Amino acid sequence: MTQFRDIARLVDGMPTSDGAGVKLTRMIGTQTLSHLDPFLMLDCFESDQPDDYLAGFPSHPHRGFETVTYILNGRMRHKDNHGHEGVIEEGGIQWMTAGHGVIHSEMPEQKEGLLKGFQLWVNLPAKDKMCPPHYQEHSKETIPHEIDEQGNLIRVIAGKTAQGTVGPVQTEATAAGYFDISLVAGAHLIMPMPSERIGFIYTIEGRVKLSKNGQSTAPYQLAELSDGDAIEIISEQPARILLVTGRAIKEPIAWGGPFVMNTRDEVLQAFDDFRANRF
Repeated sequence: MTQFRDIARLVDGMPTSDGAGVKLTRMIGTQTLSHLDPFLMLDCFESDQPDDYLAGFPSHPHRGFETVTYILNGRMRHKDNHGHEGVIEEGGIQWMTAGHGVIHSEMPEQKEGLLKGFQLWVNLPAKDKMCPPHYQEHSKETIPHEIDEQGNLIRVIAGKTAQGTVGPVQTEATAAGYFDISLVAGAHLIMPMPSERIGFIYTIEGRVKLSKNGQSTAPYQLAELSDGDAIEIISEQPARILLVTGRAIKEPIAWGGPFVMNTRDEVLQAFDDFRANRF
């Protein structure tokens, strides 16, 4: 018998700033929700005030995990110390595996208008933390989608739907799934979600329930999912959500600012390597 997941807890974000003063809301990586293995952090940024975002994220290092930047509105330029450079356009995704070390900057490519999107940090298991850095980048046009008989639109960035649509981002280390779902009024959507996966929903617009009598989410809330093997999403009004799933790593986490390793000594080594220009 199918066991549908429910909302284990609802989380409101913490307003903060990062980089050179970019205003954002932190959903994962707070005292309320420190992490959700394998997800370390989720930041949401949304402003049409240039002073909130123009300073961007100047050069900074990473080691031991992945950064996932998804832009809904606006443009962001990425540049690193290995010669990689590009612009994440509206509807585009950059899945960066920092591996043994990257120094990069993320700067808005606009002087005005709305900048809206997300950055998710995904941990890596010990065996992959020192892999060579690499990128998976996809524009809106190259991200596959499907529309069901109700008219619900599922953009598949990573993972696979029940209908067989496969996202272009490969996530072998954590089996992460990343779905951008737009729901019509009166939507009733069922998606399989293997019992060994954890997951969360972030509500971008509207409200959704995970069962007919269940608790509903509101915009700018994160819903941690309970155990189960499928998810039933119900919306009485048009709504848009992110559904993010993954396989827990279940290893020690040693976190030192932009470095996430398994031991304190490994974090100290990362700082030494950064200072010695070994990234």
